[in-house]
Amino acid sequence: MSRLLPEELLAALRRASRVVVFTGSGVSAESGVPTFRDAQTGLWANFDAMELATPDAFRRDPALVWGWYEWRRAVVQKAEPNAAHRAIATMATRVPTFTLITQNVDDLHERAGSRDVLHLHGQLARPYCQGCNQPWTPPAQPSLEASGGTRVDPPVCPECGGRVRPGVVWFGESLPEHEWLAATEAASRCEVFFCVGTSSVVFPAASLTSVAIAAEAVTVQVNPNPTDIDGAVTWSIRGAAGEVLPRIVAKAWGGD
Repeated sequence: MSRLLPEELLAALRRASRVVVFTGSGVSAESGVPTFRDAQTGLWANFDAMELATPDAFRRDPALVWGWYEWRRAVVQKAEPNAAHRAIATMATRVPTFTLITQNVDDLHERAGSRDVLHLHGQLARPYCQGCNQPWTPPAQPSLEASGGTRVDPPVCPECGGRVRPGVVWFGESLPEHEWLAATEAASRCEVFFCVGTSSVVFPAASLTSVAIAAEAVTVQVNPNPTDIDGAVTWSIRGAAGEVLPRIVAKAWGGD
C-alpha cells in the first residue's frame, strides 16, 4: 500500500484500450456531499440516514423521506465537482474505451464533463412515479428550501395520480438491470480497473472489483482508509481521490 505511483501502473494505463473507473461516496464527500455513514447535521441530526433510505420508511412516512431527499438534492446543487471528478473526465479522453460506474446518486461526474455514466444506485434528479414508473421532473429549486422544515409531501404523478418517489435505489431494492449488466460486462473485459472512494462493503456493487480481478485486469484502489480489498487488488494507493487521480493522469499522459 503506497501513495507512490508505480511505473508499472502508468505503463499499463498508457497501453490499455479498456479502462473502468468505479467510484463511491468518498469522491462526492470531497465536494462536501455527506456520506450515509457521516453524522447528520442541522435539522437532520436526530435521524439515521440508513433508516430513511428504505421502501418501508417511505411507506411509513413519505413526507419525511421525501423531505430528506429534497435536502440532499439541495446539498448536491450547492456542491461543485472536485479535482477527482475532473481527472476522471480527462482520463476518458485518453482511453479508447472508457466506462465510468458510480454508486453516487448526484450529478457531479456529469457536471465535470463525464458522459454515459452508469449510476448503479439511481439519481437524485430523476424521481419517478411508484404507480406507473413515469419519470417526474423535479423543480429547479428543492421544495425543502422553501419550507425550511423536514417534512415535504411527495408530488402526485400527473399521469396516474400515484405518489412520486425519489429516483434512487433503496436498501433492499434491486439495482437497475441495464446499468448492472453494462457494469459487469465492462469490469469483465477491462485491462485496468480503478476502485475509488468506496469502502467496498455495499453489495452487489462492491463485487465489481472481484469481477475485474477474476478477468486478470490490473486493479487499483484509491482510498485514504484501509478496506477489505487491500490485499486483493494489484495496487492500493492511500490518499484522497482529488489528490491521487490528477497525479495519475498527469504522470500517465502529461498535461492536465
